[in-house]
Amino acid sequence: MAKFQGVDYFDTDSLLSEEERMVRDTVREWVDDRLLPVIQEAYIERRFPRELIPEMAELGVYGANLPEEYGCAGLNNVAYGLIMQELERGDSGIRSFASVQGALCMYPIFAFGSDEQKKEYLPAMARGEVIGCFGLTEPDFGSNPGGMITRAVKDGDEWVINGAKMWITNGSTADIAIVWAKTGELDDISSIRGFVVPTDSEGFTARDQKGKLSLLASDTSELAFHDVRVPDSALLPESGGLKSPLKCLTQARFGIAWGAVGAAMACFDEARSYAGERVQFDGKPIAATQIQQTRLAEMLTEITKAQLLALQLGRLKDRGSMRPQQVSLAKRNNVDMAAEVAREARRLLGGNGILVEYAAMRHMANLESVYTYEGTHDIHGLILGQDITGHAAY
Repeated sequence: MAKFQGVDYFDTDSLLSEEERMVRDTVREWVDDRLLPVIQEAYIERRFPRELIPEMAELGVYGANLPEEYGCAGLNNVAYGLIMQELERGDSGIRSFASVQGALCMYPIFAFGSDEQKKEYLPAMARGEVIGCFGLTEPDFGSNPGGMITRAVKDGDEWVINGAKMWITNGSTADIAIVWAKTGELDDISSIRGFVVPTDSEGFTARDQKGKLSLLASDTSELAFHDVRVPDSALLPESGGLKSPLKCLTQARFGIAWGAVGAAMACFDEARSYAGERVQFDGKPIAATQIQQTRLAEMLTEITKAQLLALQLGRLKDRGSMRPQQVSLAKRNNVDMAAEVAREARRLLGGNGILVEYAAMRHMANLESVYTYEGTHDIHGLILGQDITGHAAY
């Protein structure tokens, strides 16, 4: 298998530090050597390649931008973004696994947890010994998470949780779930709190989602809580209100904005290579035709714009000046871009584009999920619209 040489038309490499390039190249090599040889089979078999979990831990991809004192890599956010880019260059499901583990499970423990919770969970999660999932979305409340009906009621020194969560990545793999529930009346979003719930708790069940046509190499589950009892120490003490889970989503969306670029890079690289090898009329490669040259030029242009957008977003995050609305713009633009690049790559490949031995259609199908999760394309448009006009339209 040919090594990926990168897609970097505007020399964004020169804007990276030596450490950032080293991190990127290390994960890039792992994706080429370890992930790409197995992802086609895993995708067809509809299974997450769990044998790679310890290897990803050795790479330091879990919570890579969290402090070293908790066993994490302590990288800056640009380096973290480059990790997400390379993982999704392999497959969205693999990036999703790492993103949920780090941004949606380790981050809330780090941001809202007690010292005891941080010490207990974060090092073990960084090592891949404890896997987490994030329970916010419900069967009837996706784009409106504040409408959740999952409740946690205090009973002595315990909390009793009842409800259900839907579309949960890592749900059937996880050892713990970060569960968001209302501790007051259902119309009181200020009562939303986070809990660390062991998945072996009595009354906790995880059922795999059947019938998916996207993210086939990712575990997606529905969680149910029937009188699940957890001690008071399971509460994330600094969590409070809807802003807490939304802060977690901001972390995850940041990684998605980078990851989508990786998927697009993979599709472009495949399309460019194929166009140079596929001979049709007059014994010429299709790369010599106007149609395919224009197609490749459009793909490269949009990828380059998205690379620069992601990089500046990372620099803003590292400076502490990034706003959630900026993340919405990047997630919205870059995922839409990647979905279009994947479609164009599949079309360039012709009939071969539907075969699993080529990556374009796998990425195309995966990106339809990424387009929807962590805030749909349209919801992010409304977030931007409110920021631009000062008027909420939702």
